Amino acid sequence: MVKLNKIYTRTGDDGTSGLVDGSRVAKSSAVMAAIGDVDETNSLIGVAVTLASGEMRGHLTVIQNDLFDLGADIATPDKPLAWEPLRVVATQVERLEAEIDAMNAHIPPLTSFILPGGSPLAAALHVARSASRRAERSAVAANAETPLNPQALAYLNRLSDWMFVAARAANANGADDILWVPGASR
Repeated sequence: MVKLNKIYTRTGDDGTSGLVDGSRVAKSSAVMAAIGDVDETNSLIGVAVTLASGEMRGHLTVIQNDLFDLGADIATPDKPLAWEPLRVVATQVERLEAEIDAMNAHIPPLTSFILPGGSPLAAALHVARSASRRAERSAVAANAETPLNPQALAYLNRLSDWMFVAARAANANGADDILWVPGASR
């Protein structure tokens, strides 16, 4: 359990940040960029939560919790530890896939690319989608330097798909999607 009595520690004043095992890395490192992008994605999903209701709100809240797990996973080096580290597992990825399939079953196939927007919830989900794609790119870059849990990478890959389908669901199952019209403003 996490207990924070004091918010500032001054330990990062030298430009480093602590990982779960107590080691320190530069705040500019690839692993810290990935952790930061996951955190930003989670914050943007929080905006979507304020606009969502019912099942969508519940799913988003579970995803937010998953993203804390994912951040802890990325912040825990892949080496022998004295404890069992918190890692993203295949069932979390599989849950996203099942939810994508369930939402997508009610949405007609795309006939064009769509512009991010529509309802306020769909717009918020599209912003979270683009942030999750950046988080995935950052995690892939971190993985090139230090191996990460493959399930964490798979989760981030699936998450942007989830956000895209959820945005379409929030747009009246695609009926209110704004279609891209190539060259329309020429």
